Amino acid sequence: MALIVTALLPPDIFAWAEGLRRAHFPPERNLVPAHLTLFHALPPSAEDEARRLLARTAREWTPVAASISRLLDLGKGTALAVDSAGMDALRADLAHHLHGLLSAQDDHPPRLHITIQNKVAKDAARALQAELGKTLRRRDFLFAGLALHRYLGGPWAPLGMWSFSGKKRG
Repeated sequence: MALIVTALLPPDIFAWAEGLRRAHFPPERNLVPAHLTLFHALPPSAEDEARRLLARTAREWTPVAASISRLLDLGKGTALAVDSAGMDALRADLAHHLHGLLSAQDDHPPRLHITIQNKVAKDAARALQAELGKTLRRRDFLFAGLALHRYLGGPWAPLGMWSFSGKKRG
């Protein structure tokens, strides 16, 4: 099964996003907690390489600054848009090292986001965006590290987490 790479959210941002996700994500589809995906589908054969790369990257980088100040319309869902030049740079560095292993979905810069609702009617998504848009305020935070997971056809199995501890800033 494919490997997934995520950026670790700090506890306060995770709790907030997870609360929104539990309130608005269809329960039968809500199989993983709130997260920010950097890579959706690395091949399983790349697990050892991914572990080494994520561990090295976490040792090199300081916690990465980010902010949430707007919503992202996913068509049939809603996400918290994440702005982070540092995470964009870190992900680009990872993508360079993983070149040749990336799926079509992962072989381009992503729109960083945390999905809080998906696979609902477009009207329901727009209603949530209108509701949350009234109270959404900018939240600045630091990504805490990186994580690797195995996709299990819905849920994920954690394979490792690495906290940022280096000096390189994005």
